[in-house]
Formats: sequence, C-alpha cells, structure tokens
Amino acid sequence: MSIHLIKEIDKLRKLALRLAGIVEENLLKSVSLLEHKNTERLYELKQADESIDALEVEVEEECLKVLALHQPVAADLRYIICILKMNNDLERIGDLAVNIGKKANRLSALSDNIFSRALHEMGTQATEMVHDALNTLINSDIDLAREVCVRDDSLDDIKTSLNEKLIEAIKLNPENTNDYIAAFGIVRNIERVGDLATNICEDVIYSLTGEIIRHNYHTSLDN
Repeated sequence: MSIHLIKEIDKLRKLALRLAGIVEENLLKSVSLLEHKNTERLYELKQADESIDALEVEVEEECLKVLALHQPVAADLRYIICILKMNNDLERIGDLAVNIGKKANRLSALSDNIFSRALHEMGTQATEMVHDALNTLINSDIDLAREVCVRDDSLDDIKTSLNEKLIEAIKLNPENTNDYIAAFGIVRNIERVGDLATNICEDVIYSLTGEIIRHNYHTSLDN
C-alpha cells in the first residue's frame, strides 16, 4: 500500500469516527428524553442531525474519491466498503434518534410509568450496541462484533414483549391510544437502531476477514 493511500485511509477513518461520535451522542440524548422530557434537548437533536447529514455526504465523497484515485484491493478495498456502508447506517441511526426524541416528547400520558422506564431500558440497550459496534471498528475486535450480533436477538425479544403489553394497555385505557401508538413507534425505531448496529458489526467482520455473515442460509439434507 502506498504512503499516499495510507494517509487517505487514515483521513477517511477519522472522518467516519467523527460522524460516529456525533451520532452516538445524539442517540444518548434521544434515549434520555424517554425518562426526562426536554424541549431544548430536542432542538439540539435536530440541529445535530443537520451536521450528521452534511458529514455523511463528506464521508461518502471521500470514499468514492479514494476508490477512484487509488483502486485499492483486498483488505484496503474491504475496509473502504465497510466505511461506506457504515456511513449510511450511521446517518440512518441519526434520523432514528430524532424520531425517538420527537415521539418521546409526546408521551405525556406515559410519564413516570412502567412504559417510559421500559422504553428507556430498551433504548439504553440499543445505545450500548451502537457503542460496542463502533468499538469493533476502532479496535478491530471480531469477537465483540459477533457478540453484538447475538445481542440483537435479545432486543427483538424485548420489542415483542413491549408490543404485546402496549396492545393490552390500549384495550384497558383506550383514552391513551395516541400515546401508546407513539410508544409503538419508539419501540420500532429502537429495534431498528439495534439492526443497524448489527449491520455495522457484520461489515466490520467482512472488512477484517472477508467473511459475509449478513445472510446465513441453512439448508438441510432432509429437504
């Protein structure tokens, strides 16, 4: 690998980590709104999301420039592809953070009850998955990447349980239906954050090993 390509990849890595830092901070703020509503913090989320969008475009342009000018191969090519795909996932997590914040501020009837706490706990778990997913990239940690992928199943189980409880709550308290519908949206958004964290880990594994684990199809000789 040429010295110039090394410098370009290092620049790309720093840009991507800068984007990741802003996204993670925004996600933490949005999850905090599930327990403590704050109009000013919601405004901060929206402002930061504009920075995320702009930086996402910059990272993509840098990736395309490196691909066009240097035509990297093997591990270098996989790394740039990983950054390019992660870049898109991070931007989407940023959008989901804003959605969560908006819906959280509308949950007036759910304040200080079991649902707001459960949503906060689910959001915290998803945030930890994002944090660990980013660490897999920083530290080239394949074991942690695989662990985060497994944790996504737990988040899916929480989503199913919460949705069932929300359906029952609508039956018992139909006057709060609008709040419960917003809560459904938050559950869906948080679950999607977990999916995107998993995507990042799968891409890191591909970058480091060349192994594609996104689609694990199992065939049986009995079929």
